[in-house]
Amino acid sequence: MKKLFGTFGVRRLANEVLTPEFASKLAAAYGSTVEGKIAVGGDTRTSTVMIKNAVISGLLSSGCDVVDLGILPTPAVQYAVRKYYDGGVIVTASHNPPQYNGIKFVDSDGIGIPEEMEEEIERIFFSEDFRRASWDKIGNLTSNPSIIREYQDGVIARVDAEAIRKRKFRVVVDCGCGAASYTMPYILRRLGCQVIALNSQPDGFFPGRDPEPVPENLSELMDAVRSTGADLGIAHDGDADRTICIDERGEFVLGDKTFALVEKRMLQENGGGIIVTTVATSSAIYDIASENNGEVITTAVGDLLVARKLKETGGLFGGEENGGLIFPDFVYGRDAALTAAKILEIMAHEERPLSELVSELPAYYSSKRKIKCPDEIKGDVMDMVSKMLADEDGVREIDTTDGVKIFRDEGWVIIRPSGTEPIFRCFAESETQEQADEMASWGISLVERAIKKT
Repeated sequence: MKKLFGTFGVRRLANEVLTPEFASKLAAAYGSTVEGKIAVGGDTRTSTVMIKNAVISGLLSSGCDVVDLGILPTPAVQYAVRKYYDGGVIVTASHNPPQYNGIKFVDSDGIGIPEEMEEEIERIFFSEDFRRASWDKIGNLTSNPSIIREYQDGVIARVDAEAIRKRKFRVVVDCGCGAASYTMPYILRRLGCQVIALNSQPDGFFPGRDPEPVPENLSELMDAVRSTGADLGIAHDGDADRTICIDERGEFVLGDKTFALVEKRMLQENGGGIIVTTVATSSAIYDIASENNGEVITTAVGDLLVARKLKETGGLFGGEENGGLIFPDFVYGRDAALTAAKILEIMAHEERPLSELVSELPAYYSSKRKIKCPDEIKGDVMDMVSKMLADEDGVREIDTTDGVKIFRDEGWVIIRPSGTEPIFRCFAESETQEQADEMASWGISLVERAIKKT
């Protein structure tokens, strides 16, 4: 069992566990498994520059050449690696609070590294069996500040920019003081939008709101959309790989709704194709696929797993229910900027507001809960939940692809340990909000009882 890596990368409290020494050793372990030129970038957190420099040192010491891309969105790093480099390291804790940071490793395709490579990095890290270059073989350090503009160009080239410009949309964008501050307001202006920017100054203290774009953190954005008569509100997480939309009424649009909306357009544009998503994604994704010559393939939770399956299958499009959509012809990872641009393109072509477009999608209701659980007992708790289900009434089917997904007549609920936080997550979906809430509460009660028995 891995001791360091979670769903994607390693996240810890900055300068407590994730110290410069820790970061340098972890990077040296990664550098000991690869060769060539490695790109490094990160988000706006207060600890990112410190950790990024430690990562660079660890890579150089293992003999890797390093290209410092600076502070920029995670998908921009993945884009750069796929096009130019042999691997990459991204310093980010994504949606986690500001006291956290993390280190993500990607392969030459810009996809999160496979599990067997994570295990080898942990072996090298703990045994200190590093490949240390001799003094004359230490790597060289260069920079590539132009990559951020190239990434923006790539986003704009993949949508009907002229159609968007003709509509002259008014958009409120909330960058959360994260890495989107360097890209999203500029992309929107280049698409002819009237931009109202919130929290768009880079600030690792995240003074405007917490980095996670959930309803309780976006009240200011919702109010701004209503008060300015905007066509759309957009919110991003800390490293700008997720997009959450606020419709023209100032209402929060669930991530699986934007997933389904973009999925529908992608399938129609391409005459069908393979859609890859996780077991925690809405049934609407299956409904849209069946109506538009699509095939859905599921994975365990984690955008790197979705990205890898997209590459393996030649998939058309993929993503998760949290607003993280993947366009594999551009970046093998969640891409907030292209997601936002694609939604604007759909609105421009349809000449209808987002609320109306979303209302036409298959209607399901969801409920999400979480409960604290120490990392060291998560496995035992999961085993206990599985045993308890044998005595529960109304269970029709169980899927153990990731955690446990339980199908009942009312809908489904998935219970799984988080790979990034000491919590269990519980997602439920049904045809009514009341039933979804009841199923989520039932799922949480199973975890509570299992924790007490562990």
